[in-house]
Amino acid sequence: MELWIATTNRGKLLEFEMILEPLIKEGKLKLKTLGDLDTYFPPEETGATFLDNARIKARSLKAVRPGAWIVAEDSGLAVEGMNGLPGVHSARYAGPKASDFENRAKLLKIMGLKALANRNASFICQMVVFDSDGQEHLFDGELKGTIAKAEAGKTGFGYDSVFIPEGETKTLAELGLAFKNKVSHRARAVEKLLELLRQKP
Repeated sequence: MELWIATTNRGKLLEFEMILEPLIKEGKLKLKTLGDLDTYFPPEETGATFLDNARIKARSLKAVRPGAWIVAEDSGLAVEGMNGLPGVHSARYAGPKASDFENRAKLLKIMGLKALANRNASFICQMVVFDSDGQEHLFDGELKGTIAKAEAGKTGFGYDSVFIPEGETKTLAELGLAFKNKVSHRARAVEKLLELLRQKP
């Protein structure tokens, strides 16, 4: 079975590969990404929510790969003291072509300027899956934690180096990929996808 993932993000693909590894090793699943298409023009992510954007991406890929298994997710960081920002703008918080470092720097700067006492935050993932019959399946995942006052750690991507998971004292980037793939928002959504795929012949 081929599963088409609506992403070009290597970090996200690696998370999918690690969690879906049982099916991949058994030869029951092969992952494909937007990079495997000859031509593809990503849709503008104009949704007001993570689910809206995930659905936009899933439908766009489904249009060029009809009859295939499609998965698209949209995820990001929601900070309580900033009324849920950066939210759906997490990947472009510091601008349309901002780097992960620039997004993190803006977040820490604004939180510092506001002297926020409430540094609680959540990583949120909303996933839309279309099976080969075109039926839509929705999965989600959340990881609660707090925002550190400075970056720490070298692994992961996005906001991992400023996010301290609930119950921990180190950032996700310090705790490493093995830890992240057990507890992350995306891992929890992909685990639900794995359950669905195991039910299919």
